[in-house]
Amino acid sequence: MPWNEPPNYAVSSRAKASAKALRRQMTEPEKRLWWHLRRRLPVEGSHFRRQVAIGNYVVDFCRLPARLVVEVDGNQHGFDQALAYDAKRTGYLEAQGFRILRFGNHEVIREIDVVLDTIHAALVPSTPTPNPSPQGGGELEA
Repeated sequence: MPWNEPPNYAVSSRAKASAKALRRQMTEPEKRLWWHLRRRLPVEGSHFRRQVAIGNYVVDFCRLPARLVVEVDGNQHGFDQALAYDAKRTGYLEAQGFRILRFGNHEVIREIDVVLDTIHAALVPSTPTPNPSPQGGGELEA
């Protein structure tokens, strides 16, 4: 699905309104990652959207055709109530076919290259090994 086509999942009006408001109130780590996603991610056609409504939830960043969600989590995500909410939310997103990558604020601020490498690896399809090792571990006989 191209990034500019309507989603093939239901979006609540509440989530849609929240997404619009959150686009104007991004945290510093979210702003930093957004800048890097737009300017440094070296994948052809890796158009990300920010603050995307999916069902009743809003995700920080999403690459719709790849079904990839990228979340930037602050300290509030370590509390029991937030952990339960995140687990429910993750379950819903995975049921819709999305993969979720989570990064802490500190990772985005201090280790942006590692964050971008991880996102890049999730976007680039892995290629199978051209010559799999032979049965028996590929050991040479003496």
